[in-house]
Amino acid sequence: MNLEFNKNEDALKLSVSNLNRKLEKIYQGGGLKKLEKLKAEGKMSARERINFLLDKGKPTLEVGAFAGYEMYEEHGGCPGGGVIVVIGYIQGRQCIVVANDATVKAGAWFPITGKKNLRAQEIAMENRLPIIYLVDSAGVYLPMQDEIFPDKEHFGRIFRNNAKMSSMGIPQIAAIMGSCVAGGAYLPIMSDEALIVEGNGSIFLAGPYLVKAAIGEDVDKETLGGAKTQSEISGVTDYKMPDEVTCLETIKKLIDKFGKFDNAGFDRIKTEKPLSDYENIYGFYPEGGLKPYDTVELIKCLVDNSELTQYKEHYGKTIICGYARIDGWAVGIVANQRLVVKNAKGEMQFGGVIYSDSADKATRFIMNCNQKKIPLVFLHDVTGFMVGSRSEHGGIIKDGAKMVNAVANSTVPKFSIVIGNSYGAGNYAMCGKAYDPRLIVAWPSAKIAVMGGAQAAKVLTQIQVATLKAKGEAADSEAEQKLYEATKANYDRQTTPFYAAARLWVDAIIDPTDTRKWVSMGIEAANNSIIEKFNVGVLQV
Repeated sequence: MNLEFNKNEDALKLSVSNLNRKLEKIYQGGGLKKLEKLKAEGKMSARERINFLLDKGKPTLEVGAFAGYEMYEEHGGCPGGGVIVVIGYIQGRQCIVVANDATVKAGAWFPITGKKNLRAQEIAMENRLPIIYLVDSAGVYLPMQDEIFPDKEHFGRIFRNNAKMSSMGIPQIAAIMGSCVAGGAYLPIMSDEALIVEGNGSIFLAGPYLVKAAIGEDVDKETLGGAKTQSEISGVTDYKMPDEVTCLETIKKLIDKFGKFDNAGFDRIKTEKPLSDYENIYGFYPEGGLKPYDTVELIKCLVDNSELTQYKEHYGKTIICGYARIDGWAVGIVANQRLVVKNAKGEMQFGGVIYSDSADKATRFIMNCNQKKIPLVFLHDVTGFMVGSRSEHGGIIKDGAKMVNAVANSTVPKFSIVIGNSYGAGNYAMCGKAYDPRLIVAWPSAKIAVMGGAQAAKVLTQIQVATLKAKGEAADSEAEQKLYEATKANYDRQTTPFYAAARLWVDAIIDPTDTRKWVSMGIEAANNSIIEKFNVGVLQV
C-alpha cells in the first residue's frame, strides 16, 4: 500500500478510536455512582438486563447510542437519551429490546427519549420484529413536558403504536422492573403480556404523592401498585416474578414459543468473505474527505468475494450501480463516485456530484431492484446535484426528481451508509432519513448538512455583506473574514456525525468494519416484512 493509503488508514482509525472513547462514557449512563446505587438496591443496570436476555455470541446492533449527545446540558445531560435500544437474538429469534436507563434522571423521558422509543417501534413495525420493553422509568421529565407530551410524534404516539403493533400481530412483551408511572403505565399494559418484579416493580397512574394531593389518601407504593397488588388484586399484570433473573428467564421462555412470519423472499446463499482484506476499508476513504478515490475498490472490501456486477458501468459515472452480495444476501448498491472534473471556469475539481446521466442511471437501477425484489444499499458521499446553466438547460431538476421519486416509492428495504458527505438534495436522492431507510448509519468521516461548511459560510457572509451595503454600510475585510470563520465553525459543528446521531438523523455511528453486519442483520429483519407492489406514479421523462 502507498503512503496516501496509510495516511487515510491512520486518520480513519483515529476517528474510530475517538468514537469508541465517547461510547465508553455513554455506556456508563448517569455515571458510576448511579450504577453502584442500582446494585445496592439489588437491581441490574439496563445494559446488564439486555446482555442477560440476549443470546451469547450472537451479533447485536445498538440503535441511537448517541441520542441526546451534548444536548440538554442545562438539565444535566441525557446520555443515550435515557433509554437503550438493541437489535439482537433471543432464543435464536431476532428481536428489538428497549430498556429504560434508571441511572439517567431515574429513567425520565426527555424529548429525545420519546423520539428514540418511537424509532425503536418504527423498526419493529417495518420489520415485524418482536419488541421487548424493560421498564424502569419515572415518567415524563416535567421541566420539558411541553416538548414531549402533546404533539403527534410525542409521548402519546408510543401507546398508539402499541395498539397498532398488536393489530399487526407483532409480539410485545413488557417487564416492569422498576417504576412505571402515569401515562407510561399504559406501555406495558398495552403490550401483549406484562411481567412485574416483586420488590422493585411498581405500576400506577398516580404515585403516592399525587394521590395524596389529589384525593387526600395516604398509601404506600407497594399497596398502591406493587407486584402483589397488580398481579393478585387488579389483574393488571400477567406474571409475578420473585427477582430480575427469573423475570428475564421467563421472557426467554415466552419468546421460545413464538410462531414465525412468512418471509419476504430476499435471496441468500452461503456467505463469503471479501477477497480484499476487510481492514483495507480504512485506507480507501481520503483523510478529511478532500481527495477523489475509487469507490469500486472500497465496495470490494464490503461485498462477498469482492464481486460487483456493475450496471451501465460506462454511463453516468458519478454514480456506481451494481449487484453484489453482503453476508450472502443479494443487494443492489447505489454509490457516489468522486471524479476529477472541470467546473464552469475550466478549473479541475472533484466531488460526488450527481449529473443528469447519473440520476437517470440510478433511477432505472432502483426500479430494476424493486422489480427483482433485491434490497438496496446506498453509500453516501454526495455534495448534491450539478448546478449551473448547462445543467439547468439539460433538465437536472427533472432527472433529479426522477431519482427522488424512485427512492421515495421503493418498496424493497433500503439501507443507507453515510461514508462521507451527504449534502442537500443529494442526501434525499441517496435515501437520507426522510426517505425511510430501514436503517441509516454513518462512518466517523460522515458530514450531513444542506451544504458544506465552507460553502455555507461563503453564502451567508455574502448575504450579510450585501445587507450592510444596502444600508449604506460597509464591512472591512477583517470583519468579513471573522464573520466567515465564525459561520464556518458553527456550520462545521452541525455537520458532524455526532450532531446528527444526537438528534437521531442517523441510527448509529459505526466502525466501517461493522458495515457488513448492519446491512446483513438489517436485511434479515426486513425479511420478516411484507413487500408491497412497486409503483412510481408520474415521472417526467
